Amino acid sequence: MIRVAIADDQPLFCTGLQMMIESQPDLEFAGSAADGVQAIQLARSVRPDVLLMDIRMPVLDGIAATEGIRREHTAPLPRIVVLTTFERDEAVAAALRAGADGFLLKDATPDFILAAIRTVHDGHSVIAPKATTDLFRTLARRRPEAIDALSVREKEVFLLAARGLSNGEIGRTAFISEATVKSHVRSILAKLGLASRVQLVAFAYENGLVR
Repeated sequence: MIRVAIADDQPLFCTGLQMMIESQPDLEFAGSAADGVQAIQLARSVRPDVLLMDIRMPVLDGIAATEGIRREHTAPLPRIVVLTTFERDEAVAAALRAGADGFLLKDATPDFILAAIRTVHDGHSVIAPKATTDLFRTLARRRPEAIDALSVREKEVFLLAARGLSNGEIGRTAFISEATVKSHVRSILAKLGLASRVQLVAFAYENGLVR
């Protein structure tokens, strides 16, 4: 069972998500929070596998709550998917930088939300490509110096990963083994101070390195 929690200050929306989750044989509703402080406490107390996190909440917003959860040192930490009503929203970029594993629009279809929950639980990221491109196009100024710390090969792997290629696809494109790709990705994330491939994508768009 995948245990799913919700952090959202809109009771009707939260109840709708709860009903949707409880209708699925492989999902279990793990609780809800109405603000960011409660979200951190919920993540700590019930240890959900996936946490759907609204960005705009009272007391503490979803970005700060995501940062707070990611600072926790006791594993396991939930996979976090932020929810927003706006495609072009700088808060989404901030949430990805804070360590979110993806974002969904609140008007996404139930099937898409359910698929997203299962996808992030499997260790992958969920971002809407068009929404992400539009979002970061409005923010980006080209800053090639942002990846000066990387080696030539790491820069190549970085740009391929930022385009959304899998490890296998990067390996075939760059003529290196998948194990070598994984090693390069770990090194890239460490050198750039990033926590995930989602943050890598956000970093690339924010610095104008991917169009």
